[in-house]
Amino acid sequence: DWDDVPPSSALEEISEEEAVQIIAEPILPLHSSTLRDYVDHSETLAKLVHLGVDLSQVEKRQKAGQLLLTLDFEKDIRKILLFLKDVGVEDNQLGPFLTKNPYILGEDLEALETRVAYLKSKKFGKAEIAQMVSRAPYLLLFSVERLDNRLGFFKNELGLSVKKTKDLVIRLPRLLTGKLEPVKENLQVCQIELGFQRNEIQQIVFKTPKILTASKKRLKQTFDYLHNIMGIPHHMLTRFPQVFNSKLLRIKERHMFLTFLGRAQYDPAQPSYISLDQLVSLPDEVFCTEIAKASVQDFEKFLKTL
Repeated sequence: DWDDVPPSSALEEISEEEAVQIIAEPILPLHSSTLRDYVDHSETLAKLVHLGVDLSQVEKRQKAGQLLLTLDFEKDIRKILLFLKDVGVEDNQLGPFLTKNPYILGEDLEALETRVAYLKSKKFGKAEIAQMVSRAPYLLLFSVERLDNRLGFFKNELGLSVKKTKDLVIRLPRLLTGKLEPVKENLQVCQIELGFQRNEIQQIVFKTPKILTASKKRLKQTFDYLHNIMGIPHHMLTRFPQVFNSKLLRIKERHMFLTFLGRAQYDPAQPSYISLDQLVSLPDEVFCTEIAKASVQDFEKFLKTL
């Protein structure tokens, strides 16, 4: 605490030992825009850098820099690192994890343990919790009440079983940490604007959870093209909702190429049927030779005419 030390008089004599100490322990820079300036003076920051924490990213986060400067590595940080390792964060992931969520270092250890205990009580396995925490680094900052409300929201809103609700958040854990407004809006868009039935929405979300956080505009544009231009009915889109994760340009280019070749057939009752999965997920080479029965050069030539 430098504030507690009275400023020494310029005329005051000091011993050699005191002089060495003054050189050995430089005062922290009073004003600095970057944490890097503090690394040489702070054992805590130096150890975090050694762990792989990217301070240039940390300082972009509100008040994260100030937090780190107040913590002592042995007293405050070591126990959190041991906790994270126990939860299942790998040694080589500790740096990247703390870069994304430095705030966890200021959390009360008991509160963190309570949140993990809650997830275990909901029958999430150790490996599942490790995966969720790694993929949604802010997860353990949220209270048990919030986590419980979130799980309840997805279960009730989507009419999912407890097991399916669990599967959903394991696959997309940021559903527990992100805002609910966009999720509610996307559910409304699917039902009211795109005309899917409740049970269809349930299937779509369970197969492709990302739809809940996708851009509404992109969702509507993709649906409009698939349904109104390509003539794909709702029940087919429900079977292959992965198509909503694809770039609209890719769908358009491939559909137009197939139309040009007279091969755009998406009705499973027809012999030359092409599934939506084949349409969007195959690499160009396989799509051209196996689906379009053409060469990649033909496809590239066609694209230049658009």
